[in-house]
Amino acid sequence: MSDTPISLTPPPAGYADWLADLKSRIHSAQQRAALAVNRELVLLYWQIGRDILMRQAEQGWGTKVIERLAHDLRVAFPEMKGFSPRNLKYMRAFAEAWSDAEFVQAVLAQLPWYHQLALLDKLPGPATRRWYAIKAIENNWSRNVLVMQIENRLLERSDRTLTNFELSLPKPQSDLARQSLKDPYRFDFLGLTDKAQEREIENALVKHVTEFLLELGAGFAFVGRQVLLDVAGDEFFIDLLFYHLKLRCYVVIELKGGKFKPEHLGQLSFYLTAVDEQIKHPQDSPTIGLLLCRSKNKVVAEYALRTNTQPLGVAEYELLNALPAELQTSMPSIEQIERELAGCDTLIEDDAE
Repeated sequence: MSDTPISLTPPPAGYADWLADLKSRIHSAQQRAALAVNRELVLLYWQIGRDILMRQAEQGWGTKVIERLAHDLRVAFPEMKGFSPRNLKYMRAFAEAWSDAEFVQAVLAQLPWYHQLALLDKLPGPATRRWYAIKAIENNWSRNVLVMQIENRLLERSDRTLTNFELSLPKPQSDLARQSLKDPYRFDFLGLTDKAQEREIENALVKHVTEFLLELGAGFAFVGRQVLLDVAGDEFFIDLLFYHLKLRCYVVIELKGGKFKPEHLGQLSFYLTAVDEQIKHPQDSPTIGLLLCRSKNKVVAEYALRTNTQPLGVAEYELLNALPAELQTSMPSIEQIERELAGCDTLIEDDAE
């Protein structure tokens, strides 16, 4: 073939739109093909794991059969990865953890194999694994994000925020709103200790807005900080303003550096009224307010929320805790850590494929 550049004529009218449509369809086809391949692979691994379990149980085969099977499958399919003894053991554990074939086919087959390994390694039981698997699919989490959410105990923190949503919002919006919040929120990615002040926390949250959005959860879009509200010539400033794409409403977040006080909700309620009047679109749902405080008395917060007709929630946030003095003195220095790392000449390779 000649390397001479091809002289292209100017495209006809409508060509650019047609080309964009073709690209979109090709990308969609590629994604569907990748999902189909992944689905078949996960189902195959589950079937292999189930067969191993059944034959070991019914025919008394020992664990040595896995070594033999790994060898024979590698010989038969040298171009395929995934048939190491370790991965075959994962297949057996996968089938043992998920005995419901229908759930495997309908739900788990949507997740890549490395997600399955994270669910097996990081979580103790089927109910918890099921919850995180469904959330990973709903939110399109990567494996790293899934692991982070597990390690940050997202399940334990979900649906715990004190709210009045059941009284102030219609169903099913009240359920979705409640599920969209958590308690406590963890801001350890900021690197701030409990001594940090409100404005310092606010500045850091905006600087790390990607991590903040991830901690808030799926659906939150950042609108702005210190958003100006001009009410009859008086100026007020909202700490943080978001829009929730699933709830179709604005979310006002106020930060308080100390313990929750009932009067905090009065200020937040005023902001909600102003946003509904000045910013909210007529088709938007009522604005939601979330007060983030360092600590709260649960009963006091419940009393304060009970009589308010606007959708409000109260949750705590956590920063890094300062190290006790006795631990600070025993921690290795940076120089010591660097010397230790310099002495490591080899890396251990994980053979899970």
